[in-house]
Parts: sequence; structure tokens; C-alpha cells
Amino acid sequence: MATVQTQTLPADWRDFLSLTKPGVISLVVFTGLCGLLAAPVHIHPVLGFTAILCIAMGAAGSAALNQWWEADLDKGMKRTAKRPLPAGRMDRTSARDFGIGLSAASVVIMGLAINVLSAVILLVSIFYYAVVYTIWLKPRTPQNIVIGGGAGAFPPMIGWVAATGDITLMPVVLFLIIFMWTPPHFWALALFVQTDYAKVGIPMMPVVAGEKSTRRQILAYSVILLPLSLVPWFIGGTGLFYAVSAAVLSGLFLAFAVPVGLRSRSGEDDAMKPEKRLFKYSILYLFLLFAALVADRMLAGV
Repeated sequence: MATVQTQTLPADWRDFLSLTKPGVISLVVFTGLCGLLAAPVHIHPVLGFTAILCIAMGAAGSAALNQWWEADLDKGMKRTAKRPLPAGRMDRTSARDFGIGLSAASVVIMGLAINVLSAVILLVSIFYYAVVYTIWLKPRTPQNIVIGGGAGAFPPMIGWVAATGDITLMPVVLFLIIFMWTPPHFWALALFVQTDYAKVGIPMMPVVAGEKSTRRQILAYSVILLPLSLVPWFIGGTGLFYAVSAAVLSGLFLAFAVPVGLRSRSGEDDAMKPEKRLFKYSILYLFLLFAALVADRMLAGV
């Protein structure tokens, strides 16, 4: 765990906002919203807004707790050194309390305003990211992203359960799609920032298993993702619009993954362009795939 810093500058609202990792939680909130909108029942707009707000608060709180725990690690990596804690703009106690407060409030409000099941799943997702992934998995195993991917896969399930009050096969499949998407998405990033992870002793896959093994696994997960993305259609949960969209988007994902997977190693002078292209597309992929899910539901008139 990170050590207490002796001197900090006064934090302002921008530092607290930075603690929530707004770029990351935007995808979390979006997939949660899509899960809610794709559900086969309608929810009152006020309750729907409340549910999505709780998902956002829970994600923000767990992100703050992640940065609180990893303050010293972040200080040692170029990519994260300017965050509020390693840069000395905030004390660790404030970050911890902010994270706990947001997380607790999100679960309580979800339970009181929406339903207990969605609150329980939200609590599990916060615990999974802040404790299971951040404290236990990340510093111990190169499979941290594979197992820890469940943390980011919960939002569409939470949104679906907020609307319906129960868990069916469809939200489980949505969970699995994000679960399988996470390793190629994050390992593409890890390939071109692996020196940062190596410097602070985080056993990310490229650091421990090497580039060649990581690239093979990126390609393998991308191959699996294509048929998995079509399962919502196979089980009758979506129509043809989603099926065609998923096939095209996942086919492109695989096309971006092939040049990454087939390379044995990258030179320092090539800027790892295929890896960066895959990483950028992977973010767009998830946005478009879940947007197609909602569009398909709207086209069906449900």
C-alpha cells in the first residue's frame, strides 16, 4: 500500500474529478445505460436516471480507492505520475474518504430507490475492483486483467437488473462480452507501456510472459469475442440489426488484432502503431456494440 505523503498542496474540485477517472467511467456509465435501455421493460425516467447516477458514483468511488491504494505505484510510472496523489496535490486520507463515501452512497441509494438486487451487484462490482483487482490480483498475477475484468463487466448487468429486478441469460451474456473484451483491450495498452509496469514491479502479462505470449493471447481472445458478441442474437435477445452490427464490429476488432498477434516483437522505433490502433478501436468497439444493442431494441419497438 502507498505510504503517506508528508507535504501536499491544497486539492481543488478538478483533483477530486481526476480521482474518479472520468475517461474510464464514461464507458462504464454508457454500458450501464445501454443495459438499462435494452431491458425488455420500461423504467420511469427518474428511476432510470437514479440508477445510472448510482452506477457512475460506484465506478467513481472505486476508481478513487484504486488511486488511493496505488499512489506510490502511480508516482513511479510516467503515464500516471501527474495524478493528484503522486503529484502531491491531495492527501491520501481525503482520497480514501472520498472513495468510500461515493461507493457507500451509490449502494445505499440504489437499494432504497431502485431494488436490492441491483444494489448488491453494484456493491460486488465496487468490491471486485477496489479490493479483489487492485489489492489482491494486480500486484500478484499476470492474469490480473483476465480475472479482474469482471469488475468492468458488471454495469450492463446492473442496468438491466435495475430495470427488470431479476437476472436472466441476456445480462449474463452482456457481462461475458465485456469480460472477454477486457484482456485484448488492456493488453494492447500494456504492450506499449510495459516499461512503466516493469519499473514498479506490476506483473502485467507482457512483463511476465513476454510480448510473444501476450500477442498470441490478444489474438485468441479476439477470435473468441467474435462469436460471443453474436450470442445475444442466437438466444433471441436481439434482432438482425444487432447481429449484423456485432458481426461487422467484431470482424474489424479481429482485423485490428491480427497484426498485433502475429508480430513476434516490436522495435523501439515503430511506436507500436498496430497495438495503439487496436487499443483505440477497442474503446470505440464497445461504445458502438452497445449502442447497436439499444438501437436494435428501439427498432423492435419494445
